[in-house]
Amino acid sequence: MRHGRESWYDDEAGPLVRPYSVTRGRTRPDRYDLNIITLVSTTSKENLALEPEYVQILRLCRIPLSIAEVSAKLGLPIVVVKILVADLIEDGLLIFRSPDSPLNTETPDMKTLQAVLDGIRRL
Repeated sequence: MRHGRESWYDDEAGPLVRPYSVTRGRTRPDRYDLNIITLVSTTSKENLALEPEYVQILRLCRIPLSIAEVSAKLGLPIVVVKILVADLIEDGLLIFRSPDSPLNTETPDMKTLQAVLDGIRRL
């Protein structure tokens, strides 16, 4: 479990540490294939003795949210949120559901996905 680090965000100044510090230099989740539309929600377990960013994710995910929504609400890059969510899944504090695979295997248009993410962040 991850414990004991002080808050990474100051309301007036903004982020106090770079995102890679929050993930301890990791750039990918270790075990889970999470994408921006993967839904995550808390389990019945709750551990508020975690670092602040983990607690924030657990509080947000009391209702199912996508990785993109969590990212937008926290103001953190999606890759950082994926890593933190994977940590919480590993600890049994979050569950996830990836969307069913579509019948066609076309790659989604990245410009459209980016526009959606930008729109969510503006909310």
